[in-house]
Amino acid sequence: MARTRRRKNGSGPLVVASNRLPYTFQRTAGALERRPSSGGLVSALEPALRKRGGVWIGWPGIEVRRNERISTEASGYEIEPVLLSDGEVQRFYHGFSNRTLWPLCHSFPALTQFERRDWTEYESVNERFAEAMAEHAEASGLVWVHDYHLMLTPGMLRAQRPDVRIGFFLHIPFPPYDIFRLCPWDRELLRGLLAADVIGFHVPGYAQNFLDCCERRLGLRVDRDTLAVEHGDRAVKIGAYPIGIEFDSFAETANASNGTANGDKGAERIVLGVDRLDYTKGIPERIRAFERLLELHPRHREKVVLLQLAVPSRSQVAEYRDLKREIDELVGRINGRFATASWSPIRYLYRSVPRARLCALYRDADVALVTPLRDGMNLVAKEFAACQVSDPGVLILSRMAGAAETMREALQVNPFDLDETAHVIHRALTMDEDERASRMASMRRRERRDDVDSWVQTFLDAADEPSAALGALSKDDVERWLRPFIKQYPLCLFLDYDGTLTPIVDHPSKAKLQPAMRKALEACSRRKDTDVSIVSGRALGDVRKLVGDERLMYAGNHGLEIEGPGIHPFRHQDLGHYASRTAALAQELEAVSSDGAWTEAKGPTLTFHYRGVPQAKRPKMIDEVVEIMSRAGYQARHAHAAVEARPPIGWDKGRAVLHLLRERYGPNWSESVRVIYVGDDLTDEDAFRFLAGLALTFRVGSAEAPTAALHRLSDVPAVQTLLEWIGSRPKISA
Repeated sequence: MARTRRRKNGSGPLVVASNRLPYTFQRTAGALERRPSSGGLVSALEPALRKRGGVWIGWPGIEVRRNERISTEASGYEIEPVLLSDGEVQRFYHGFSNRTLWPLCHSFPALTQFERRDWTEYESVNERFAEAMAEHAEASGLVWVHDYHLMLTPGMLRAQRPDVRIGFFLHIPFPPYDIFRLCPWDRELLRGLLAADVIGFHVPGYAQNFLDCCERRLGLRVDRDTLAVEHGDRAVKIGAYPIGIEFDSFAETANASNGTANGDKGAERIVLGVDRLDYTKGIPERIRAFERLLELHPRHREKVVLLQLAVPSRSQVAEYRDLKREIDELVGRINGRFATASWSPIRYLYRSVPRARLCALYRDADVALVTPLRDGMNLVAKEFAACQVSDPGVLILSRMAGAAETMREALQVNPFDLDETAHVIHRALTMDEDERASRMASMRRRERRDDVDSWVQTFLDAADEPSAALGALSKDDVERWLRPFIKQYPLCLFLDYDGTLTPIVDHPSKAKLQPAMRKALEACSRRKDTDVSIVSGRALGDVRKLVGDERLMYAGNHGLEIEGPGIHPFRHQDLGHYASRTAALAQELEAVSSDGAWTEAKGPTLTFHYRGVPQAKRPKMIDEVVEIMSRAGYQARHAHAAVEARPPIGWDKGRAVLHLLRERYGPNWSESVRVIYVGDDLTDEDAFRFLAGLALTFRVGSAEAPTAALHRLSDVPAVQTLLEWIGSRPKISA
């Protein structure tokens, strides 16, 4: 399908992507019939799409057969279906989305399943969504991605279309660090999200949880005051944008409903629960709390009814079938215990109801019992408030719901505390009219003001604003990282050279230490409590000449050669065998060197550089180079716009660091010295992995690259700031 045309109003079309399209499809005789969906997301976003134009990308909800077509026209915008097979839906939607991310994000780790096949399908489906987004996105236009089903798509879209702006909104909670890190693919999910320009959550607590995970799992620098994450050369804006509802529409429907929703309203007082059948909603706990009310406050027997509406959901999932069975048994037991000939304490409806009847139920209920165990927002609480158009009822709201952050007028409870909940229900049922009216009036004013249109506009305004970059790394930032780690110990500092102490340049001969960096490095090497080592892929003599400080230790050729004060010179025993073979390998590589590619011989190793080669020609050239190196008996290792030929002798920067530490400090080095390693290359990952749990490690440069380092440094100036703090830090007495 052709890319959506830019509108003349200047705002440009909006691309919306969510798991489902804004239509529900049914198979009729020979055709697919579609009907508008009634969800809150649809009612929120359709007006913006109709106004700006654009496209809504999503799954149609059924497996489309070969002879079937889906109409792509909508009112003022287009729809783009992402067609999925039943098998893909099983692993992407029912699998990773709803058996992994849903319970994990709602802090139910015991119910979370981690299946690699589900993850693989999740990646694949997210890639297909991203391709559809890339096809329709306008340059500098906004793609607004929604919810946990599509957490990888911002990163995939950014790779294909770096020219577009990306917004992401999560409609469920974002869990604390200790919960989220249980996911084997937590880093991949975080990196996927961080490709967006702005990431929205319902409440500040979820945003703070996300910042914690970015800082502790990816080592990124975060600004908790401005809610931003430094991700490479970009600052990702993080925000709390509480979603609202179509307030006036609900209020009008409640006003228009004739009679009462429950017969003679004066006969019994109604405590109302409205939920999708889901273990996060706390329905069993709510029913037990109502049972506790009847035990503690028998005056309510034969006068109060709990009317629980449970909308069927995911009935094919075993946990949901078990939940329904548990609720059925609870209702039967409690009704059997307390019912009389003319009264049953619980009325349980397992079905959906039309919106007009639902609004009447909200309007006529004396108490709304909204007590999820965990919820991103919970719009039932807001819908109840909107429908309180006559005699005001009382909202009882779980503290675990996102809505509790703003709906302070509600009576808030811990849904796990049955006694507390029972007492609060009693308080609500006996509350005088003045207090009920005051609480509800305040609640309704705010919810009318902060409706769904306000939510959409607030997020779009945030997405349109340019992201303000975090300030340059400061010595205060460095001190927060390093001081608690170093304490009173001496320090051993390992540094890569190219890309760490100097920027990456088009030719290694141009990589010269700048005066300010040389000064910072010398300040570190002059300290008696600090040893500095340069660990480089360059030849030992080359890197030693470039730095020129004899107080330092040097490891060249990725640690195959090591020398410096306080240690015995080291040269790997197998180097002689390979040193005699690199000349022949270099000559063979000349045959594929074109368009600016060249070979750097470094004694026992060599590096094939292709920085000047056009992007389109690189893949074929790289494949040929890797094949030549492998055929010659070398190990081909990828680096920055280069492929390195390394002897296959099981030696790398990690092994070199271990050798140097044992040589300098003895076998118990970890008890006598603190270690910091800073590098920017894939070859430094060997050292990061070896030093995991033993050192502070820093990866310099692009935040897109996966790393085993604990922290990220954006660029060479950030490395200089780190060295300046180390060189000027005060001595700490033991």
